[in-house]
Amino acid sequence: MLSTTGKKTKSAKSRWSAEPAQLHARRWWGLMVIAIAQLMIVLDTTIVTIALPTAQQDLAMSDASRQWVITAYTLVFGGLLLLGGRIADRLGRKRTLLVGILGFAVASGLGGMADSGWTLVAARAGQGVFAALLAPSTLALLMAVFPGPAERARAIGIYSGVLTAGGGIGLVGGGLITSYLDWRWCMYVNIPIALLAALGAIATLPDPPGRTDARIDVLGALTGCGAIAALVYGFSEAGERGWHTPWVFLCLALAAVLLLTFGIAQARLRAPLLPLRILTDRNRGAAFATVALATLGLFGVFLFLTYQLQSVMGYSAVRTGLAMLPLVAMNVVAATQLSGRLLPKLPPRLLIVPGLLSAAGSLALLTQLTPHSSYTAGILPAELLLGLGIGTLFGPAVATATSGVAAHDAGIASATVNTAQQTGASIGTALLNTIAASATSTYLADHHGADVLRDATVHGYATAATWALGIMLGTAVLAALFITADPRKTAP
Repeated sequence: MLSTTGKKTKSAKSRWSAEPAQLHARRWWGLMVIAIAQLMIVLDTTIVTIALPTAQQDLAMSDASRQWVITAYTLVFGGLLLLGGRIADRLGRKRTLLVGILGFAVASGLGGMADSGWTLVAARAGQGVFAALLAPSTLALLMAVFPGPAERARAIGIYSGVLTAGGGIGLVGGGLITSYLDWRWCMYVNIPIALLAALGAIATLPDPPGRTDARIDVLGALTGCGAIAALVYGFSEAGERGWHTPWVFLCLALAAVLLLTFGIAQARLRAPLLPLRILTDRNRGAAFATVALATLGLFGVFLFLTYQLQSVMGYSAVRTGLAMLPLVAMNVVAATQLSGRLLPKLPPRLLIVPGLLSAAGSLALLTQLTPHSSYTAGILPAELLLGLGIGTLFGPAVATATSGVAAHDAGIASATVNTAQQTGASIGTALLNTIAASATSTYLADHHGADVLRDATVHGYATAATWALGIMLGTAVLAALFITADPRKTAP
Protein backbone atom coordinates (compact mmCIF):
# COMPACT_ATOMS: atom_id res chain seq x y z
CA MET A 1 0.00 0.00 0.00
CA LEU A 2 2.82 2.37 0.86
CA SER A 3 4.63 1.63 -2.39
CA THR A 4 1.48 2.25 -4.40
CA THR A 5 0.98 5.60 -2.70
CA GLY A 6 4.61 6.44 -3.31
CA LYS A 7 4.28 5.64 -7.02
CA LYS A 8 1.21 7.81 -7.30
CA THR A 9 2.96 10.67 -5.59
CA LYS A 10 6.02 10.29 -7.80
CA SER A 11 3.84 10.19 -10.91
CA ALA A 12 1.97 13.31 -9.81
CA LYS A 13 5.24 15.10 -9.14
CA SER A 14 6.62 14.17 -12.53
CA ARG A 15 3.50 15.47 -14.21
CA TRP A 16 3.82 18.67 -12.19
CA SER A 17 7.47 19.07 -13.19
CA ALA A 18 6.43 18.96 -16.84
CA GLU A 19 3.59 21.43 -16.39
CA PRO A 20 5.50 24.75 -16.14
CA ALA A 21 6.50 24.58 -19.81
CA GLN A 22 2.89 23.92 -20.81
CA LEU A 23 1.57 26.68 -18.57
CA HIS A 24 4.25 29.23 -19.45
CA ALA A 25 2.02 31.20 -21.83
CA ARG A 26 -0.90 31.41 -19.45
CA ARG A 27 0.78 31.94 -16.09
CA TRP A 28 -0.23 35.62 -16.08
CA TRP A 29 -3.84 34.58 -16.56
CA GLY A 30 -3.32 32.35 -13.54
CA LEU A 31 -2.08 35.36 -11.60
CA MET A 32 -5.25 37.23 -12.56
CA VAL A 33 -7.33 34.38 -11.18
CA ILE A 34 -5.30 34.35 -7.95
CA ALA A 35 -5.70 38.13 -7.65
CA ILE A 36 -9.48 37.92 -8.18
CA ALA A 37 -9.81 35.23 -5.52
CA GLN A 38 -7.75 37.25 -3.05
CA LEU A 39 -9.62 40.44 -3.92
CA MET A 40 -12.89 38.77 -2.95
CA ILE A 41 -11.53 38.13 0.55
CA VAL A 42 -10.18 41.64 1.04
CA LEU A 43 -13.30 43.33 -0.33
CA ASP A 44 -15.42 41.77 2.37
CA THR A 45 -13.42 43.40 5.14
CA THR A 46 -14.61 46.86 4.07
CA ILE A 47 -17.56 46.59 1.70
CA VAL A 48 -19.85 45.39 4.50
CA THR A 49 -18.68 48.20 6.78
CA ILE A 50 -20.24 50.80 4.46
CA ALA A 51 -23.47 48.77 4.22
CA LEU A 52 -23.73 48.02 7.95
CA PRO A 53 -25.90 51.02 9.02
CA THR A 54 -28.53 50.13 6.39
CA ALA A 55 -28.37 46.40 7.20
CA GLN A 56 -28.71 47.14 10.91
CA GLN A 57 -31.90 49.11 10.34
CA ASP A 58 -33.34 46.55 7.91
CA LEU A 59 -32.71 43.59 10.22
CA ALA A 60 -33.54 45.47 13.46
CA MET A 61 -30.13 44.82 15.00
CA SER A 62 -29.14 46.51 18.24
CA ASP A 63 -26.08 48.74 18.53
CA ALA A 64 -24.46 46.12 20.78
CA SER A 65 -24.91 43.25 18.29
CA ARG A 66 -24.07 45.06 15.04
CA GLN A 67 -20.31 44.76 15.62
CA TRP A 68 -20.60 40.99 15.21
CA VAL A 69 -21.26 41.42 11.50
CA ILE A 70 -17.64 42.59 11.23
CA THR A 71 -16.11 40.63 14.10
CA ALA A 72 -17.58 37.24 13.12
CA TYR A 73 -15.71 37.40 9.80
CA THR A 74 -12.35 38.62 11.10
CA LEU A 75 -12.44 36.38 14.18
CA VAL A 76 -13.09 33.12 12.30
CA PHE A 77 -10.84 34.09 9.39
CA GLY A 78 -7.88 34.98 11.60
CA GLY A 79 -8.40 32.03 13.93
CA LEU A 80 -8.50 29.34 11.22
CA LEU A 81 -5.81 30.62 8.85
CA LEU A 82 -2.99 28.39 10.11
CA LEU A 83 -5.22 25.33 9.95
CA GLY A 84 -6.28 26.34 6.44
CA GLY A 85 -2.65 26.57 5.39
CA ARG A 86 -1.87 23.07 6.65
CA ILE A 87 -4.99 21.66 4.96
CA ALA A 88 -3.79 23.23 1.71
CA ASP A 89 -0.40 21.52 2.13
CA ARG A 90 -2.07 18.18 2.78
CA LEU A 91 -4.89 18.11 0.22
CA GLY A 92 -3.36 20.25 -2.53
CA ARG A 93 -3.56 24.02 -3.06
CA LYS A 94 -5.78 24.03 -6.16
CA ARG A 95 -8.38 21.73 -4.61
CA THR A 96 -8.41 23.77 -1.40
CA LEU A 97 -8.63 26.99 -3.43
CA LEU A 98 -11.72 25.75 -5.29
CA VAL A 99 -13.43 24.58 -2.10
CA GLY A 100 -12.70 27.96 -0.51
CA ILE A 101 -14.01 29.93 -3.51
CA LEU A 102 -17.26 27.99 -3.87
CA GLY A 103 -17.87 27.84 -0.11
CA PHE A 104 -17.34 31.59 0.14
CA ALA A 105 -19.93 32.11 -2.61
CA VAL A 106 -22.51 29.94 -0.82
CA ALA A 107 -21.96 31.74 2.50
CA SER A 108 -22.29 35.10 0.71
CA GLY A 109 -25.59 34.05 -0.85
CA LEU A 110 -26.94 33.00 2.54
CA GLY A 111 -25.86 36.34 3.98
CA GLY A 112 -27.67 38.22 1.24
CA MET A 113 -30.88 36.30 2.03
CA ALA A 114 -30.58 36.86 5.80
CA ASP A 115 -33.88 37.62 7.54
CA SER A 116 -32.34 38.39 10.94
CA GLY A 117 -29.19 39.89 12.33
CA TRP A 118 -27.86 36.61 13.69
CA THR A 119 -28.42 34.87 10.35
CA LEU A 120 -26.22 37.51 8.76
CA VAL A 121 -23.63 37.03 11.52
CA ALA A 122 -23.62 33.26 10.93
CA ALA A 123 -23.16 33.78 7.18
CA ARG A 124 -20.24 36.13 7.86
CA ALA A 125 -18.65 33.46 10.07
CA GLY A 126 -19.11 31.00 7.19
CA GLN A 127 -17.30 33.43 4.91
CA GLY A 128 -14.47 33.47 7.43
CA VAL A 129 -14.20 29.66 7.41
CA PHE A 130 -13.84 29.47 3.64
CA ALA A 131 -11.62 32.56 3.46
CA ALA A 132 -9.22 30.73 5.80
CA LEU A 133 -9.03 27.91 3.23
CA LEU A 134 -8.78 30.25 0.27
CA ALA A 135 -6.19 32.79 1.41
CA PRO A 136 -3.20 30.45 2.05
CA SER A 137 -3.77 28.68 -1.27
CA THR A 138 -3.58 31.88 -3.34
CA LEU A 139 -0.06 32.84 -2.31
CA ALA A 140 1.20 29.24 -2.36
CA LEU A 141 -0.10 28.80 -5.93
CA LEU A 142 1.50 32.10 -6.94
CA MET A 143 4.84 30.74 -5.77
CA ALA A 144 4.27 27.56 -7.79
CA VAL A 145 3.25 29.38 -10.97
CA PHE A 146 6.19 31.82 -10.80
CA PRO A 147 9.30 29.87 -9.72
CA GLY A 148 11.75 32.40 -11.21
CA PRO A 149 12.89 35.22 -8.86
CA ALA A 150 12.35 38.09 -11.34
CA GLU A 151 8.84 37.10 -12.45
CA ARG A 152 7.89 36.09 -8.92
CA ALA A 153 8.87 39.55 -7.69
CA ARG A 154 6.60 41.21 -10.28
CA ALA A 155 3.79 38.77 -9.48
CA ILE A 156 4.08 39.39 -5.73
CA GLY A 157 4.01 43.13 -6.44
CA ILE A 158 0.71 42.76 -8.29
CA TYR A 159 -0.62 40.42 -5.59
CA SER A 160 0.32 42.89 -2.85
CA GLY A 161 -1.26 45.75 -4.79
CA VAL A 162 -4.53 43.85 -4.99
CA LEU A 163 -4.28 42.89 -1.33
CA THR A 164 -3.92 46.45 -0.08
CA ALA A 165 -6.07 48.14 -2.72
CA GLY A 166 -9.01 45.84 -2.05
CA GLY A 167 -9.96 47.73 1.09
CA GLY A 168 -10.28 51.00 -0.80
CA ILE A 169 -12.17 49.34 -3.63
CA GLY A 170 -14.53 47.89 -1.03
CA LEU A 171 -15.24 51.36 0.33
CA VAL A 172 -16.10 52.65 -3.14
CA GLY A 173 -18.10 49.57 -4.09
CA GLY A 174 -19.93 49.47 -0.77
CA GLY A 175 -20.92 53.12 -1.09
CA LEU A 176 -22.19 52.71 -4.66
CA ILE A 177 -24.06 49.45 -3.99
CA THR A 178 -25.68 50.69 -0.79
CA SER A 179 -26.68 54.01 -2.35
CA TYR A 180 -28.02 52.74 -5.68
CA LEU A 181 -29.00 49.08 -5.13
CA ASP A 182 -29.43 47.42 -1.73
CA TRP A 183 -27.09 46.40 1.08
CA ARG A 184 -27.79 42.73 0.28
CA TRP A 185 -25.89 43.12 -2.99
CA CYS A 186 -22.75 43.74 -0.96
CA MET A 187 -23.04 40.00 -0.23
CA TYR A 188 -24.46 38.84 -3.56
CA VAL A 189 -21.65 40.52 -5.51
CA ASN A 190 -19.30 37.78 -4.33
CA ILE A 191 -21.20 35.08 -6.24
CA PRO A 192 -20.29 36.15 -9.83
CA ILE A 193 -16.75 36.98 -8.68
CA ALA A 194 -16.43 33.50 -7.15
CA LEU A 195 -17.76 31.74 -10.25
CA LEU A 196 -15.34 33.68 -12.46
CA ALA A 197 -12.43 32.82 -10.15
CA ALA A 198 -13.40 29.13 -9.96
CA LEU A 199 -13.67 28.72 -13.74
CA GLY A 200 -10.40 30.58 -14.22
CA ALA A 201 -8.65 28.42 -11.61
CA ILE A 202 -9.77 25.22 -13.32
CA ALA A 203 -8.53 26.48 -16.68
CA THR A 204 -5.23 28.14 -15.80
CA LEU A 205 -3.78 27.02 -12.48
CA PRO A 206 -1.53 23.98 -11.93
CA ASP A 207 -2.40 21.26 -9.45
CA PRO A 208 0.70 20.45 -7.41
CA PRO A 209 0.05 17.35 -5.28
CA GLY A 210 -0.61 17.57 -1.59
CA ARG A 211 1.12 15.54 1.12
CA THR A 212 -1.38 12.75 1.75
CA ASP A 213 0.98 11.17 4.27
CA ALA A 214 1.01 14.30 6.46
CA ARG A 215 -1.03 14.47 9.65
CA ILE A 216 -3.14 17.35 10.86
CA ASP A 217 -1.82 18.58 14.21
CA VAL A 218 -5.06 18.61 16.23
CA LEU A 219 -3.48 20.03 19.40
CA GLY A 220 -1.75 22.76 17.39
CA ALA A 221 -4.98 23.56 15.56
CA LEU A 222 -6.92 23.94 18.81
CA THR A 223 -4.30 25.94 20.72
CA GLY A 224 -2.94 28.03 17.81
CA CYS A 225 -6.28 28.89 16.27
CA GLY A 226 -7.77 29.41 19.72
CA ALA A 227 -4.95 31.77 20.70
CA ILE A 228 -5.40 33.89 17.57
CA ALA A 229 -9.18 33.92 17.97
CA ALA A 230 -8.93 34.94 21.64
CA LEU A 231 -6.37 37.63 20.79
CA VAL A 232 -8.40 39.10 17.93
CA TYR A 233 -11.61 38.94 19.96
CA GLY A 234 -9.96 40.48 23.02
CA PHE A 235 -8.64 43.45 21.10
CA SER A 236 -11.94 43.85 19.25
CA GLU A 237 -13.82 43.92 22.56
CA ALA A 238 -11.30 46.38 24.01
CA GLY A 239 -12.40 48.91 21.43
CA GLU A 240 -15.99 48.53 22.63
CA ARG A 241 -15.66 47.92 26.38
CA GLY A 242 -12.30 49.44 27.30
CA TRP A 243 -8.97 47.86 28.19
CA HIS A 244 -9.57 47.45 31.91
CA THR A 245 -12.75 45.36 31.83
CA PRO A 246 -12.46 41.80 33.22
CA TRP A 247 -13.77 40.21 30.02
CA VAL A 248 -11.05 41.80 27.88
CA PHE A 249 -8.38 40.82 30.42
CA LEU A 250 -9.70 37.24 30.45
CA CYS A 251 -9.59 37.00 26.63
CA LEU A 252 -6.03 38.33 26.43
CA ALA A 253 -4.87 36.09 29.30
CA LEU A 254 -6.44 33.08 27.57
CA ALA A 255 -4.67 34.06 24.34
CA ALA A 256 -1.33 34.19 26.18
CA VAL A 257 -1.83 30.75 27.80
CA LEU A 258 -2.93 29.15 24.53
CA LEU A 259 -0.05 30.76 22.64
CA LEU A 260 2.48 29.45 25.17
CA THR A 261 0.94 25.97 24.96
CA PHE A 262 1.01 26.18 21.17
CA GLY A 263 4.70 27.12 21.12
CA ILE A 264 5.69 24.30 23.47
CA ALA A 265 3.68 21.77 21.46
CA GLN A 266 5.10 22.91 18.12
CA ALA A 267 8.66 22.50 19.42
CA ARG A 268 8.01 18.89 20.46
CA LEU A 269 5.77 17.45 17.75
CA ARG A 270 7.16 15.67 14.68
CA ALA A 271 4.52 17.11 12.34
CA PRO A 272 3.52 20.46 13.89
CA LEU A 273 0.86 22.78 12.51
CA LEU A 274 3.41 25.60 12.31
CA PRO A 275 7.01 24.34 12.10
CA LEU A 276 9.08 26.72 14.21
CA ARG A 277 11.80 26.71 11.53
CA ILE A 278 9.52 28.98 9.54
CA LEU A 279 9.55 31.59 12.31
CA THR A 280 13.03 31.19 13.78
CA ASP A 281 14.83 32.18 10.60
CA ARG A 282 15.99 35.73 11.37
CA ASN A 283 14.97 37.35 8.10
CA ARG A 284 11.71 35.48 7.73
CA GLY A 285 10.70 36.16 11.32
CA ALA A 286 11.50 39.86 10.92
CA ALA A 287 9.47 39.94 7.70
CA PHE A 288 6.43 38.41 9.45
CA ALA A 289 6.81 40.98 12.25
CA THR A 290 7.11 43.80 9.68
CA VAL A 291 3.90 42.71 7.94
CA ALA A 292 2.02 42.49 11.25
CA LEU A 293 3.28 45.79 12.68
CA ALA A 294 2.93 47.73 9.43
CA THR A 295 -0.65 46.50 9.06
CA LEU A 296 -1.30 47.31 12.72
CA GLY A 297 -0.12 50.88 12.22
CA LEU A 298 -1.90 51.44 8.92
CA PHE A 299 -5.24 49.65 9.06
CA GLY A 300 -6.78 51.82 11.74
CA VAL A 301 -5.82 54.90 9.74
CA PHE A 302 -8.21 53.88 6.95
CA LEU A 303 -11.01 53.97 9.50
CA PHE A 304 -10.03 57.44 10.74
CA LEU A 305 -9.74 58.81 7.21
CA THR A 306 -13.24 57.50 6.50
CA TYR A 307 -14.67 59.20 9.61
CA GLN A 308 -12.76 62.42 8.94
CA LEU A 309 -14.23 62.61 5.46
CA GLN A 310 -17.79 61.64 6.44
CA SER A 311 -18.36 62.86 9.99
CA VAL A 312 -16.15 65.95 10.00
CA MET A 313 -16.06 67.07 6.37
CA GLY A 314 -19.61 65.96 5.52
CA TYR A 315 -18.84 63.64 2.60
CA SER A 316 -21.43 61.06 1.52
CA ALA A 317 -20.52 57.33 1.44
CA VAL A 318 -20.01 57.45 -2.34
CA ARG A 319 -17.94 60.63 -2.23
CA THR A 320 -15.83 59.19 0.59
CA GLY A 321 -15.06 56.11 -1.47
CA LEU A 322 -14.12 58.24 -4.46
CA ALA A 323 -11.96 60.46 -2.27
CA MET A 324 -9.97 57.35 -1.25
CA LEU A 325 -9.24 56.36 -4.85
CA PRO A 326 -5.93 58.31 -5.10
CA LEU A 327 -4.59 56.19 -2.24
CA VAL A 328 -5.68 53.01 -4.04
CA ALA A 329 -4.23 54.18 -7.36
CA MET A 330 -0.88 55.17 -5.85
CA ASN A 331 -0.71 51.87 -4.02
CA VAL A 332 -1.27 49.86 -7.20
CA VAL A 333 1.27 51.91 -9.16
CA ALA A 334 3.90 51.59 -6.41
CA ALA A 335 3.31 47.84 -6.01
CA THR A 336 3.41 46.99 -9.71
CA GLN A 337 5.68 49.60 -11.29
CA LEU A 338 8.07 50.40 -8.44
CA SER A 339 8.31 47.51 -5.99
CA GLY A 340 7.58 44.80 -8.55
CA ARG A 341 10.26 46.06 -10.94
CA LEU A 342 12.95 46.93 -8.38
CA LEU A 343 12.71 43.85 -6.15
CA PRO A 344 14.60 41.62 -8.64
CA LYS A 345 17.40 44.22 -8.69
CA LEU A 346 17.62 45.32 -5.03
CA PRO A 347 17.75 43.66 -1.62
CA PRO A 348 14.26 43.85 -0.07
CA ARG A 349 15.44 45.97 2.87
CA LEU A 350 16.16 48.85 0.45
CA LEU A 351 12.47 48.86 -0.49
CA ILE A 352 10.84 47.92 2.83
CA VAL A 353 12.51 50.65 4.90
CA PRO A 354 11.79 53.54 2.47
CA GLY A 355 8.22 52.24 2.17
CA LEU A 356 7.81 52.34 5.94
CA LEU A 357 9.29 55.85 6.07
CA SER A 358 6.92 57.03 3.32
CA ALA A 359 3.98 55.66 5.31
CA ALA A 360 5.40 57.38 8.41
CA GLY A 361 5.48 60.66 6.48
CA SER A 362 1.79 60.21 5.70
CA LEU A 363 1.02 59.62 9.36
CA ALA A 364 3.03 62.71 10.31
CA LEU A 365 0.76 64.77 8.05
CA LEU A 366 -2.33 63.19 9.62
CA THR A 367 -1.18 64.25 13.09
CA GLN A 368 -1.77 67.83 11.90
CA LEU A 369 -5.45 67.29 11.04
CA THR A 370 -7.90 69.93 12.22
CA PRO A 371 -11.66 70.33 11.75
CA HIS A 372 -10.85 72.86 9.03
CA SER A 373 -8.38 70.71 7.07
CA SER A 374 -9.18 70.60 3.37
CA TYR A 375 -9.10 67.51 1.21
CA THR A 376 -6.60 68.93 -1.30
CA ALA A 377 -4.11 70.31 1.22
CA GLY A 378 -4.61 67.96 4.16
CA ILE A 379 -5.94 64.57 3.09
CA LEU A 380 -4.70 64.06 -0.49
CA PRO A 381 -0.94 64.40 0.21
CA ALA A 382 -1.25 61.97 3.12
CA GLU A 383 -3.15 59.50 0.91
CA LEU A 384 -0.50 59.62 -1.81
CA LEU A 385 2.37 59.08 0.64
CA LEU A 386 0.47 56.26 2.32
CA GLY A 387 -0.29 54.55 -0.99
CA LEU A 388 3.35 54.88 -2.03
CA GLY A 389 4.54 53.41 1.25
CA ILE A 390 2.13 50.47 1.32
CA GLY A 391 2.76 49.58 -2.31
CA THR A 392 6.53 49.72 -1.83
CA LEU A 393 6.93 47.74 1.39
CA PHE A 394 4.47 44.85 1.31
CA GLY A 395 5.71 43.07 -1.82
CA PRO A 396 9.33 42.77 -0.60
CA ALA A 397 8.14 41.86 2.91
CA VAL A 398 5.94 39.04 1.56
CA ALA A 399 8.78 37.87 -0.72
CA THR A 400 11.15 37.69 2.25
CA ALA A 401 8.58 35.94 4.45
CA THR A 402 8.01 33.18 1.88
CA SER A 403 11.55 32.90 0.50
CA GLY A 404 13.50 29.69 1.01
CA VAL A 405 10.50 27.76 2.37
CA ALA A 406 10.34 24.06 1.42
CA ALA A 407 7.62 23.21 -1.07
CA HIS A 408 5.67 21.14 1.47
CA ASP A 409 5.58 24.15 3.84
CA ALA A 410 4.49 26.72 1.23
CA GLY A 411 0.85 26.65 2.30
CA ILE A 412 1.57 27.17 5.99
CA ALA A 413 4.10 29.93 5.24
CA SER A 414 1.50 31.69 3.12
CA ALA A 415 -1.06 31.24 5.90
CA THR A 416 1.37 32.79 8.37
CA VAL A 417 1.69 35.90 6.17
CA ASN A 418 -2.10 36.20 6.03
CA THR A 419 -2.34 35.59 9.77
CA ALA A 420 0.16 38.38 10.44
CA GLN A 421 -1.88 40.76 8.26
CA GLN A 422 -5.24 39.76 9.71
CA THR A 423 -4.08 39.88 13.32
CA GLY A 424 -2.29 43.19 12.77
CA ALA A 425 -5.37 44.70 11.15
CA SER A 426 -7.69 43.58 13.96
CA ILE A 427 -5.37 44.70 16.76
CA GLY A 428 -4.56 47.97 14.97
CA THR A 429 -8.20 48.88 14.55
CA ALA A 430 -9.02 48.15 18.21
CA LEU A 431 -5.85 49.73 19.59
CA LEU A 432 -5.96 52.95 17.60
CA ASN A 433 -9.73 53.28 18.04
CA THR A 434 -9.33 53.00 21.81
CA ILE A 435 -6.51 55.57 21.82
CA ALA A 436 -8.63 57.96 19.73
CA ALA A 437 -11.68 57.52 21.97
CA SER A 438 -9.62 58.13 25.12
CA ALA A 439 -8.03 61.27 23.67
CA THR A 440 -11.45 62.54 22.60
CA SER A 441 -12.87 62.02 26.10
CA THR A 442 -9.94 63.82 27.72
CA TYR A 443 -10.31 66.76 25.32
CA LEU A 444 -14.04 67.02 26.05
CA ALA A 445 -13.34 67.09 29.78
CA ASP A 446 -10.86 69.97 29.41
CA HIS A 447 -12.58 72.14 26.77
CA HIS A 448 -15.96 73.75 26.25
CA GLY A 449 -17.64 75.50 23.35
CA ALA A 450 -20.04 75.20 20.45
CA ASP A 451 -17.76 73.05 18.27
CA VAL A 452 -16.02 71.18 21.06
CA LEU A 453 -17.32 67.76 20.01
CA ARG A 454 -15.97 68.12 16.46
CA ASP A 455 -12.67 69.49 17.75
CA ALA A 456 -12.38 66.63 20.25
CA THR A 457 -13.10 64.02 17.58
CA VAL A 458 -10.37 65.31 15.27
CA HIS A 459 -7.99 65.59 18.21
CA GLY A 460 -8.61 61.89 18.86
CA TYR A 461 -7.79 61.03 15.23
CA ALA A 462 -4.57 63.05 15.36
CA THR A 463 -3.53 61.40 18.64
CA ALA A 464 -4.10 57.93 17.17
CA ALA A 465 -2.08 58.92 14.10
CA THR A 466 0.79 59.95 16.42
CA TRP A 467 0.84 56.48 17.97
CA ALA A 468 0.65 54.88 14.53
CA LEU A 469 3.59 57.07 13.47
CA GLY A 470 5.65 55.72 16.38
CA ILE A 471 4.76 52.13 15.44
CA MET A 472 5.76 52.76 11.83
CA LEU A 473 9.12 54.29 12.74
CA GLY A 474 9.84 51.43 15.15
CA THR A 475 9.01 48.92 12.41
CA ALA A 476 11.40 50.70 10.05
CA VAL A 477 14.20 50.30 12.61
CA LEU A 478 13.34 46.60 13.06
CA ALA A 479 13.40 45.98 9.30
CA ALA A 480 16.66 47.87 8.84
CA LEU A 481 18.41 45.85 11.56
CA PHE A 482 17.07 42.33 10.97
CA ILE A 483 16.09 41.93 7.30
CA THR A 484 19.49 41.42 5.73
CA ALA A 485 18.92 38.49 3.34
CA ASP A 486 18.38 38.75 -0.40
CA PRO A 487 15.67 36.36 -1.74
CA ARG A 488 17.12 36.86 -5.24
CA LYS A 489 19.94 34.55 -4.22
CA THR A 490 17.71 31.94 -2.59
CA ALA A 491 16.50 29.05 -4.66
CA PRO A 492 12.70 28.83 -4.66
